[in-house]
Amino acid sequence: MSIGKRVLVTGGAGFLGSHLCERLLDRGNEVICADNFFSSTRRNVEHLIGNRRFELMRHDVTFPLYVEVDEIFNLACPASPVHYQFDPVQTTKTSVIGAINMLGLAKRVKAKVLQASTSEVYGDPTIHPQPESYWGNVNPIGFRSCYDEGKRCAETLFFDYRRQHNLPIKVVRIFNTYGPRMHPHDGRVVSNFIVQALKGEDITVYGDGSQTRSFCYADDLVEAILRMMDTPHEVTGPINIGNPNEFTIRELAELVIELTGSTSRIISERLPSDDPKQRKPDIGQARSVLGWEPLTQLREGLGKTIAYFDQLLAEGETFKRKRQGVM
Repeated sequence: MSIGKRVLVTGGAGFLGSHLCERLLDRGNEVICADNFFSSTRRNVEHLIGNRRFELMRHDVTFPLYVEVDEIFNLACPASPVHYQFDPVQTTKTSVIGAINMLGLAKRVKAKVLQASTSEVYGDPTIHPQPESYWGNVNPIGFRSCYDEGKRCAETLFFDYRRQHNLPIKVVRIFNTYGPRMHPHDGRVVSNFIVQALKGEDITVYGDGSQTRSFCYADDLVEAILRMMDTPHEVTGPINIGNPNEFTIRELAELVIELTGSTSRIISERLPSDDPKQRKPDIGQARSVLGWEPLTQLREGLGKTIAYFDQLLAEGETFKRKRQGVM
């Protein structure tokens, strides 16, 4: 297991990266958290800064990094459409050049390296649910391509380094994940719906809301990532990590309204280009190889996520009133 090691987490101040840093510290590791704070925030890891085994480093993975580590978790890349479409060229560079730099580092220091890939490599799938053997249905020139194709190329690089240099690699394909520390304005459906509901605004559903997603709670996902890193050398993946329980987007909106007690209405807008109609992981490999499956039900996980956003919005309102001299 990853215990008592020196570990690098790129994108470590992000939503998932911050939860992973916590778990690694709990295991007794030294953790270097590298992040350029493009789509993340120092707030996510502020509570870890006093830990003597935690080091926070501002760094962009498109530039080489020279550190001595035993393991590398490469999570660096904006994961929401709002963020990765803001600067699509930089998004592609983060996935591709970032992978090259982390693989080069792993080769130099003989470290094990894990790539956080994505269900987006499957595009708008023609096979349902999606097994790891499916090659996907991706539009290579669409608005989402910077993220989809960047991650696909990163996977290629990882497996070529394995074949060419016998590098110990791990690749996981992450499906929709949610939980505390999501960015309130990242454009992902869970954070969108919760923020809109808490503010009493209309909840925006794209299309008729019949498109489906499966939602995995952050704690469950981090457990799977750690188990993947702990597998023997011959286990490389890719392995799907996600929750196989499927919900329509409209069902999610209705559940968020119920749990927040909101008076928000559900309204429809035009479906974005290349938006997948169905997304559900086949987690047979995760069950058999990792002995893992998600434990947190959507209602429970949403409750914890809503509580986080409720506090975040309340703090923001307090700060706003202080600036206006009301308090």
